[in-house]
Amino acid sequence: MTKSRLLRSFVNGRALETCPSVPTYELRDAATGAPSRPGFRPSPSSMVDAAVSSAADARGGWASTAPSARSGILRAAAELIRSRAEELARDETRDTGRTLAETRGDAADAAACLHFYAGLAPVAGGSVRDIPGGSWAYTRREPLGTGACIGAWNYPLLGAVWKSAPALATGNAVVFKPSEETPLGALALAEAFLEAGVPPGVFNVILGGAETGRLLVEHPGVDKVSFTGSLETGRQVYASAARGLKRATMELGGKSPLIIFGDANVDHAVSAAMAANWCANGQACSNGTRVFVHDSIKEEFLERLLWRTAQLKIGHPLADDTDIGPMVTAGHRERVRSYINAGVDEGASLLLGSSEPPALDDPSLSGGYFLSPVVFADCTDDMTIVREEIFGMVMSVLSFAKEDEVIARANATEYGLAAGVFTHDLRKAHRVAAALQAGTVWINNYNLAPVEIPWGGYKMSGVGRENGSEAIESWTQVKSVYVEMNDIESPYQ
Repeated sequence: MTKSRLLRSFVNGRALETCPSVPTYELRDAATGAPSRPGFRPSPSSMVDAAVSSAADARGGWASTAPSARSGILRAAAELIRSRAEELARDETRDTGRTLAETRGDAADAAACLHFYAGLAPVAGGSVRDIPGGSWAYTRREPLGTGACIGAWNYPLLGAVWKSAPALATGNAVVFKPSEETPLGALALAEAFLEAGVPPGVFNVILGGAETGRLLVEHPGVDKVSFTGSLETGRQVYASAARGLKRATMELGGKSPLIIFGDANVDHAVSAAMAANWCANGQACSNGTRVFVHDSIKEEFLERLLWRTAQLKIGHPLADDTDIGPMVTAGHRERVRSYINAGVDEGASLLLGSSEPPALDDPSLSGGYFLSPVVFADCTDDMTIVREEIFGMVMSVLSFAKEDEVIARANATEYGLAAGVFTHDLRKAHRVAAALQAGTVWINNYNLAPVEIPWGGYKMSGVGRENGSEAIESWTQVKSVYVEMNDIESPYQ
């Protein structure tokens, strides 16, 4: 790796060099384990200050820009993303290890998200209220100011768009810190925003790890914090935001249930279970890793699941025929392996896969961070693999007999991000969906997150919502203006 290949933070419309004395953060290719990706030097406190100051200087002009003009700029950014979709998808795959089939979808979804909030920008205003006696009032929906946004490593581009699109649509400025493992998506978005006409300073990207994130969240110039990541880190971020009385949106972990009733279409249920567990190589917070299958179809379900999963091709994520790519880092793979071993030790039946890396035909991938999909059966609710978020391809299949029983077991977790229900009985589907303690419930599908609907969790899975019109509310504050139409009757002489 040469110095000329180092990635740089993007502040006030330009790439900034970090002092050469700051150690370089090395990024390795998840498919090969080689240090073939550009690294970066983490942003020091002075660069965090510069980014927040840049946002403060730019946000007033951006907020005063006509909403229709902001809308046009966001649409232009969406079209730039769409025109560069293949390049962005390949960068995303190199960054994360996720397959091209998935990352191509991310680029399309990112463009759709920008178009959605471009449509809301001109109409996300206040309202008029009549007051008894002939007076009236109106409300103004105004931007919060500067947002500190911290993204996760599994969806770098789409996560950055989910946070920045509603923020910019409503006149805010953003300082975005991507995960130190996957910085390319946010930097590409910054370039697209600038080219589309977003003024310098309105969207900034600072590179770094936990210390850079802490400096950003604690900065007195930040008005809102939006964080996506683990529950452990989220607690720290939320506590820091609370000390400054800053607004906060937190999208944290999950241990989501997928409930498959006896009348479900088994083939469709297997498809959903695969999407709920192998998506993002198992590294998605919404994944339905607790799969509750009714006793009457459990054996049929397992037979079809095992056969179809065994046909999946594990390989280089840039190959079009690859179904499963590597874990994001060597350290994360070891974490997932430890959970697989725990499942075996605690008595679950390992039906497919193992904690050992798979043997691949391509010798260049021998140093990559690969694992095979793992299916456990005969699981109990108290097992570690059933209780804790693993963030890997580890499916726990549990059986059930009665509706009220499975609802209680599904809800017996500190998390509440998502859930799924499979049944032909729509009355049952809606009844169970209402009873599940989760921010999103899918009926007869899984792991779809269109921008039109809000996204967020119950319980320890988060605070607030991203996406939908709810995100407009989370990035604005309401001012009430009272207009007196009558003479004032004073109680004083």
